[in-house]
Amino acid sequence: MRSPDFIRHRAKQLRRTMTQPERTLWLLLHDNAVGLHFRRQHPIGPYILDFYCARAHLCIEIDEPAHDELEQRDARRDAWLLGEGIRVLRFWVDDVENRSAMIVAAIRQAAPPTSA
Repeated sequence: MRSPDFIRHRAKQLRRTMTQPERTLWLLLHDNAVGLHFRRQHPIGPYILDFYCARAHLCIEIDEPAHDELEQRDARRDAWLLGEGIRVLRFWVDDVENRSAMIVAAIRQAAPPTSA
């Protein structure tokens, strides 16, 4: 589903101003540590996904403590994405910064690389 122009423009802005945890995870994903190709700040429908692998239909989100207050919004978003066939994995900022091996293992388990 193509995103509206303002969503695509916002995604472009977010790619330029990634947070430190986003940069940390991007380095892992971009170096192909999990064997999949991810896009960062990828617009899809009305949403911008932190990281998205089209082949695996997998979204990875980094949650900060502020997300505790946004659980209902996140649940609606996750339900919409699931309706589009996209699985969502969520990791806390602390995990990204301190437990990168655990995150790589979880991503590999969620979407093992295929030979294509």
